[in-house]
Amino acid sequence: MRSFGIRPARPGFRACAATGITAAAAALTLALAPGASAAAQQPAVPASATTLSGWIDQALGVMKAKGIPGSHDGIERNVLRESSGNPQAVNTWDSNAQAGTPSKGLLQVIDPTFKTFHVDGTSWDIFDPVANITAACNYAAKTYGSIDNVDSAY
Repeated sequence: MRSFGIRPARPGFRACAATGITAAAAALTLALAPGASAAAQQPAVPASATTLSGWIDQALGVMKAKGIPGSHDGIERNVLRESSGNPQAVNTWDSNAQAGTPSKGLLQVIDPTFKTFHVDGTSWDIFDPVANITAACNYAAKTYGSIDNVDSAY
């Protein structure tokens, strides 16, 4: 049984509601008018913290510190194939889902794999982009040598 693997175009793929990425990106482009309230002047979340590239960069920082191999290109290629970059993606149709353990998140990790390969210092939320990437890359490193060696559902 595969631990990962989703084809976004297949029936049963559930897209999530808005993730706030667009709102955060829009907030970065707004200029506050003079006299705007202090609450409105709170610093915006950096765009890099709400984008696929930013999540990958954050994950690579954790991976480097933990000795987990992988490259930006290798992670991005697999994320785009597995979830189209949707951190809330859930596979509802494959054998894992049929067995009651659907694949979740950017790299379509199942709960037992996430728990086994979770990387200390990241969230225990499987939908957290950095936690999902690092756990999946840790799994791929142990199984295939690196996420860079994964070119299909795994």
